[in-house]
Amino acid sequence: MVQLPPAIDVRDPPAVSTPEFVGRDRQVASLVDALSRPPALVLVEGEAGIGKSRLLQESLAAASPLRPNALVSVCPPLRDSFTLGPIVDAFRGTSPRVPDLALTELAGALRPLFPEWSADLPPAPESPGDAKAARHRLFRALDELIRALGVDLLVVEDAHWADEVTLEFLLFLTSRQQTGGPNLVVTYRPEEVGDRSLLLRLSSRIPAGVTQLRLSLAPLDRAGTATLVSSMLAGEPMSAEFAAFLHERTDGIPLAVEESVRLLCDRADLVFRAGQWVRLSLSELQVPPTVRDSTRERVGRLSPAAQRVLRAAAALAEPSGEDTLAATAGLETPVCRDGVTEAAAAGMLDGDDRGRWRFRHMLAATAVHEAMPPADRREMHLRAGRALAEFDPPPVAQLARHFREAGVATLWASYAEQGAQRAMASGDHTAAVVLLHDLLSAAELPAPDRTRIARAAALAALGRREPVDELHHHLVRTLRDVLDSGGLTDRQQAEIRNPLGRLLINGGEAEAALNELEQAVAHLDHDPVEAARAMTYLGWAYAGPWPASTHLRWLRRAAELTPGISSAADRLSLAGNRAAALLMLGEEEAWDVVAEIPDSGATPAERLDLARINANIGTGALVWGRYAQAHRHLEAAMTFAETEQAERLRYNILLEQANLDWFTGRWDELAQRAEALTESNSDRLSLYLAGVRLAARLSAAAGRRREAEERFQLVLDEAARLGAADDTVEAAAALARIRLADGQIDRALRITDEPMRTVQAKGVWVWASEIAPARVEAQVAAGRAEQAARLTDRFARGLRGRTAPGPRAALAVCRALLAVADGDHARAGTGFARAARAWDTLPRPYDAMLARERRAEALLAAGRGRQGRELLAQVYEHLFRLGARGDADRVAQRLREHDAVVPRLWRGGRHGYGDRLSPRELEVARLVVAGKTNREIGRILAKSPATVDQQLRSAMRKLGVSSRTALAVTAVESGVFSADE
Repeated sequence: MVQLPPAIDVRDPPAVSTPEFVGRDRQVASLVDALSRPPALVLVEGEAGIGKSRLLQESLAAASPLRPNALVSVCPPLRDSFTLGPIVDAFRGTSPRVPDLALTELAGALRPLFPEWSADLPPAPESPGDAKAARHRLFRALDELIRALGVDLLVVEDAHWADEVTLEFLLFLTSRQQTGGPNLVVTYRPEEVGDRSLLLRLSSRIPAGVTQLRLSLAPLDRAGTATLVSSMLAGEPMSAEFAAFLHERTDGIPLAVEESVRLLCDRADLVFRAGQWVRLSLSELQVPPTVRDSTRERVGRLSPAAQRVLRAAAALAEPSGEDTLAATAGLETPVCRDGVTEAAAAGMLDGDDRGRWRFRHMLAATAVHEAMPPADRREMHLRAGRALAEFDPPPVAQLARHFREAGVATLWASYAEQGAQRAMASGDHTAAVVLLHDLLSAAELPAPDRTRIARAAALAALGRREPVDELHHHLVRTLRDVLDSGGLTDRQQAEIRNPLGRLLINGGEAEAALNELEQAVAHLDHDPVEAARAMTYLGWAYAGPWPASTHLRWLRRAAELTPGISSAADRLSLAGNRAAALLMLGEEEAWDVVAEIPDSGATPAERLDLARINANIGTGALVWGRYAQAHRHLEAAMTFAETEQAERLRYNILLEQANLDWFTGRWDELAQRAEALTESNSDRLSLYLAGVRLAARLSAAAGRRREAEERFQLVLDEAARLGAADDTVEAAAALARIRLADGQIDRALRITDEPMRTVQAKGVWVWASEIAPARVEAQVAAGRAEQAARLTDRFARGLRGRTAPGPRAALAVCRALLAVADGDHARAGTGFARAARAWDTLPRPYDAMLARERRAEALLAAGRGRQGRELLAQVYEHLFRLGARGDADRVAQRLREHDAVVPRLWRGGRHGYGDRLSPRELEVARLVVAGKTNREIGRILAKSPATVDQQLRSAMRKLGVSSRTALAVTAVESGVFSADE
């Protein structure tokens, strides 16, 4: 069942699995290789959560053919470590039968360590009277025990917490490894190792003849982070934005990644969209308890000065010099410098080549920041704001945050507005919206300030290149809250309602948009540009109960204001909007306005506007059936959009180009394109529905009626809910045709009733290309020929004076249907032939073939059997080759009913390539050689991942390989590419 993609996916929260082992294959191989060449000393260093223990687990599993008898020792983080405690605990875990070990008298030295074995150990030897000698004898006894147990691998984890005697014992073992001692693997955190630690000797004084390996584990990169997360979420991929966000916040520390994903799932902050996991765009990453507790414990071990420095660094959140840190921490610079040195030595701070310091990990900074008492936190941010305000130029975005946290609303508002202006000037409209939305949501502001900031936030949102998302919806709700809060004048409300209306248009809330714009325009006389812009939007006929005359009145009022506008850019924008609105109204004068639109723009803003204008003109030309012009304007729109990297607009254009290909019969891989475009726009309702509608057409033509019905019904229901009247007509017409094919005449009449009434009430007859023939056919089938004739006559009057070849071809179909109602088969045949020629002129081959099918039926009914059968055979072949297999099968059945031969056509898919790669398989293979993933290939070629996978597998089968790597090598070596490639 086709469903609307909700803002939050209807899936249950994902079941989180244990993550796979990611990104350490080389380290595992190195460790296993070292253990295979005893004696070996392996040192594994890395910070907390980096995956040292997991590396050992995977390495021991990989080394299973070597069957190492391992003794694993873990050093606990105790304040006062027990002497040799980790080693003793490891032995106790083995539970050996001491009498069977054949230990020498030396083992009596072990009695103090293992009192539970006293009955089986030799008597304690006499004290040597020298502590060093006693310790040496104890070490020899432990070494004997290790050898007696057959231990060939001793693992000591977290050796940075080991007591000094344990470290001395490890040094002792390494000195005896050449005489058959066990392999030794030691893990530790380098930031926890002091300058005088014996671990430094262990890593620097390795005896000759011992296999040496030092592994330093680095964080995962972004790809590794994405792979780790996907392995936790049933193997489903994560979005690039989610991967970047999570990698930035966790720095690729595996434990932090894992715990963060679990928290996101617990909070239902992960949703599944377009085949991948994404996060809610406004959700922040909480600090996992393990990271929080570990950070607080590490900070608590530092001096008061170092702790204040860390709190200041957490508040600043940006790389900062010692003077700024000192001012924020409230410390003298020398004291601050000592604190910085201590915090850096503890692995908490990182410095850069400009002498600036910041937290090594963002989550640790957040943990420290959250642990501060609220009053201390406010004071820290106030000091930070005062320190940064002295900079030239001041870092306004940071200042806005600091004064927000400090509770100084006036300074917060001032810097937030400055920050938003700078962000918009640099093209980062999303950052501007976040700054201003935050201000509107949480600050108490006077009415003039609220108005100014709300308007600026809405205008910034209109400039965003991101799709309609949570930030869009949050801002719309906030703007409505501002309007409802009271205290605003009519003019102040108008300045908010005007951009709010345009935001609602982008969000698919067409009728609500007109309501806001109509309220706004009455109070915008002080701003002729915005007044004209609002009037032009009111001239769009996509929604609301207004007739075309009302929309035209608004457009004429806007045109009257335009000559007085001095800005050429504003005049261009208004002219483009007016042209698109007139096209949607079916007004012939639209083409005069279109002719005045320039072919080029001097600035990026003008080129972006031309991209939008040409896209809208292309859409209007499709409605009129002027496909050559649609092609030209959509190509121009795409060129401008790609030049200005307008990704959101690019998807609009791709969808309209796909619609053009549907109408003109270029159906090759159109279903895959429709699927990919629908997936890519699942969070933009209007584009999503356009993709569903295209897919529904293809399903209907292919004979998948249930699938087509579900999709068209979804489009009809959602378009009706949103008040998008123009989007209801095609879906209703398609559903009516399905009902008529099932003999459900009453249902066909009911489903076309409201959309047809809307077309007639608004008087926009260029919208009737689909709905009018379906309505007339239903009326004829119901015996309502007079009503069908009146509707056809109104359709004809509505098209007078309009060069709209699409609607006129549909009018020809309606007239031919009236001849069928009259029983005049000869006139019906002539009428359908005329309609077919009209469709051919566009060109629109699918509808031309359907008209010829009806002509053939009229010929058969008129007793001209041979001509009718010949025409049906031609129609069958054309429909089949076009890809309309469902329609072709229907025509084939009619041929059989008239004892005619059905042409035998190839049904096994494309042929002619044999074992050679097809052009589409070559495209995929080239991108595989370039190192692209299936998802990346899909984006490049506008194909779904499923289609890419199918073509990839076909290419692998033809080349006789079973992996992507082998495909790349074989494709290059076998010369399937040209010499240039």
